[in-house]
Amino acid sequence: MANLLVTDIKSLSGIIENGKEKLAGKEMAQLQSIENAWLWVENGIINDYGSMDSIPMERFEPNSYSHVSALGSFVLPSYVDSHTHIVFAKTREEEFVMRIQGKSYEEIAEAGGGILNSAKRLQSMSEDDLFVQAKERLWELIGFGTGGIEIKSGYGLTLQDELKMLRVIKRLKEISPIPIKATFLGAHAIPLPYKKNRDGYIKLIIEEMLPAIAQDNLADYMDVFCDQGFFTPQETDMLLVAAKNYGLKAKIHGNELGFTGGVQAAVRNNALSVDHLEYTGEDEIHCLLNSNTMPVALPGCSFFLGIPYAPLRKMIDAGLPVCLASDFNPGSTPNGRMGFVVSLACTQMRLLPEEAINASTINGAYAIELSSEIGSITRGKRANFYITKPMSSLALVPYFFGVDQVAKVYVNGVLFGSDQ
Repeated sequence: MANLLVTDIKSLSGIIENGKEKLAGKEMAQLQSIENAWLWVENGIINDYGSMDSIPMERFEPNSYSHVSALGSFVLPSYVDSHTHIVFAKTREEEFVMRIQGKSYEEIAEAGGGILNSAKRLQSMSEDDLFVQAKERLWELIGFGTGGIEIKSGYGLTLQDELKMLRVIKRLKEISPIPIKATFLGAHAIPLPYKKNRDGYIKLIIEEMLPAIAQDNLADYMDVFCDQGFFTPQETDMLLVAAKNYGLKAKIHGNELGFTGGVQAAVRNNALSVDHLEYTGEDEIHCLLNSNTMPVALPGCSFFLGIPYAPLRKMIDAGLPVCLASDFNPGSTPNGRMGFVVSLACTQMRLLPEEAINASTINGAYAIELSSEIGSITRGKRANFYITKPMSSLALVPYFFGVDQVAKVYVNGVLFGSDQ
C-alpha cells in the first residue's frame, strides 16, 4: 500500500486518542478536531497527524508518497454501517405503492409481501447473480463514504438459501476493501411452510442451520426479529442461547412495531446491539443503562414507512451511547447513503451534527466489534476516511440532506475507485 500525505485540511475531525471504543451521553457532542491540519498515512494505516504549523516535512522521504491538498475541506472518519440487508434478489417497489394506498406493514406481510416476498425471489436466484448484485451495492455504499459494514442473511428462510446468502457475504468479505461482518438472520420471519408450525421452524434453525453455519464459519453474529408478529422474547432467548453454543454473538431487531420486550431480551442475552427502537420508554432506557448493549437507530426505516423515530435525544440525555445505521433493504429502507441517515438524525431526532457523526462512526464500529480498527481518526487504525467538498461548517454535512458532501473517499489510504 502506498503512503499518503494530506495537507491544508480545514478541520481534521473525529479524532480519538484515549482508546475509547464508544462514546456515551454528553461525550457524544464532542468531536475532537485539529484546525488547519495534516494527516500522514503509512502502508494504509493512520500513522500521524497534527497542525500545519508543526508539520515535520523532513520525515517524509521525497517521491515515496502521494500528496493531496484538502484546502477548505474537512477530513472525517468513514461511516461504519452496522445494520444492512444488501444481499437481496429484487426491489419491492410494488409494496411502496401499496403503502401509498394505505396498506400497513402487517397487511402487506399478510398479503404475501414483506420479508416472505424477498425470500421467494431470493430462493429462485443463483448464488453468482446474488453476489454480482450485492457487490454493486457494496461498491456504491463505499463511494458514499462507508468504510465498514455489517451484512445480514434472512431472505433465505430455508437451510440451503440461508447458507447461499451467507456464502455470498463470505465472498464479499474476501474481495472487499473494507471490513465486513456477517450476521445470520434465519429468525427473520416464519416461512409459509411453517406458518402453523413455529416450533418446527425454530427447531430447523437450531438443529440444522446453526451447525451448518458453524461448520463453514459463515457468520460472526446471530440476529432475531424479536417483535410483534415475528418472534417472541422467549423464542428469542432459545435461539440466542443455541447460537452462543456455536460461537455466534447476539444481535436483535427489537421494538420496531411496539413495546414487545426486544430491548430486555437483548440485554438479557448480552447482545452487542439492539436495533430499531422506535418504541423505547423509560423501562427500556433503564435496562440499557445497565448493559453493554449498543442501541442502534434506523431512521431511514422510520422515514420510508412513516413510523415513529427512535427517541435518541432522550436516550443520549439519559447517558446512553447511541448508534445510527442505514438498514438498507428492499422493503422498508431502500437507501444505504449514510449521509442521509445523519441528516435524518439531526432533523427528525434532534441530534447535533457532532452527535450524529459519532453515532455513525465510532459507535457504529463498536456495534460490530471494529472499534480498534476503524471509526475514528486514530494512530494505528485503518486509513478509512473521506474528504468533504469545501465547507464552512461541519453542520453542512447534515444540512445538505439531498447531496453528500463527500468529495473523495479513501480506503486503506488509497483513493477509492483508483484501484478497485
